[in-house]
Amino acid sequence: MIIKIENLRLRTIIGIYDWEKENRQDLVINVTIDFDGRKAAESDSIDDTLDYKAINKKIISFVETNDFNLLEGVAGGICDIVFEYPVVKWASVKVEKPGALRFADSVSVTEARER
Repeated sequence: MIIKIENLRLRTIIGIYDWEKENRQDLVINVTIDFDGRKAAESDSIDDTLDYKAINKKIISFVETNDFNLLEGVAGGICDIVFEYPVVKWASVKVEKPGALRFADSVSVTEARER
């Protein structure tokens, strides 16, 4: 089964330049998680599935309470959070920084991992 958290908008300190370290900037985060959901499909119980609300809360806390130099650090940390759950088989995390480049809507990095 696939769970997606789409367009999670958070603010954090991110960047390598001094002026970037003075004010929080917007990030847009998309997470796709492939997990074994057969037991949850049979039982229809929250105890047998991946709790996406808990994952979302951990992502929010991680991003909003840390400072980052690179988008790669954000994406890697979010992947670490997702893989805390043993049922996860594969995940992709895309982190966008809107307005990072002149004439571009955003810049993004994507990290994909599999167990």
